[in-house]
Amino acid sequence: MDIGLPPAVVTALTFVILGLLVWVLLTRTVLGRGFSVPLRNMLRGNETAQYPEKPRPVAPRFHGRHQLNRYADGLEKCIGCELCAWACPADAIYVQGADNTVEARYSPGERYAEDYQINYNRCILCGLCIEACPTRALTMTHDYEFSADQRSKLVWTKEQLLAEVPPGGEDTPHTDREVRQRGLNYYGGLAVTPPTLHGGRYKPAATAPAAKAGDIVPTGQLPEPDELPPDPATVGGPTRPEPGRDR
Repeated sequence: MDIGLPPAVVTALTFVILGLLVWVLLTRTVLGRGFSVPLRNMLRGNETAQYPEKPRPVAPRFHGRHQLNRYADGLEKCIGCELCAWACPADAIYVQGADNTVEARYSPGERYAEDYQINYNRCILCGLCIEACPTRALTMTHDYEFSADQRSKLVWTKEQLLAEVPPGGEDTPHTDREVRQRGLNYYGGLAVTPPTLHGGRYKPAATAPAAKAGDIVPTGQLPEPDELPPDPATVGGPTRPEPGRDR
């Protein structure tokens, strides 16, 4: 039936109706929404990265390889509490703690991590371990290039995870005499955490106040180098009274 419309108008109406049908298909049906994804990207430019010559930067909060941090003087932040191992859902962390001594101090606390291992065959890089760490000793870097051709090479030890000694610091172990002479506040909050986004208020640990230094190092007279060190449990205060004696 001839309705008397010019051919140009009929052609235009045909394209409009087809466009509406395509729009309904792409926006109102599951199959259409699936097709819309490649159709939108067909007109975009290529985003090929020249890896590994020019790797693309990762997100600021990317979870990569772990790192055991140090203080500014070289002491280790890890106190061997094993909270990271308990928090790990994949059971990929092993920590063996040991006690610091007067002549061999690895951390400012009572204990340190004598053995620390992370099995990257099992690690899922979820970050729960760093959330559980009370001293910010364990953090995650942006390094993701640590694949290996053997499973045994993916078990990283403390020597591989421990950060480099900061400039001006010394490698562990230290002595209690050296630690006490520095007078650093090892538990000063933002003053000793890594320099992340703190609004420019970051201060190196060397300039932190020493108000709590006496709480974390022995306060008694330390032995001379040629003397036998006393029991570390009695350094810095009186011993517990014997049963039956008055305080």
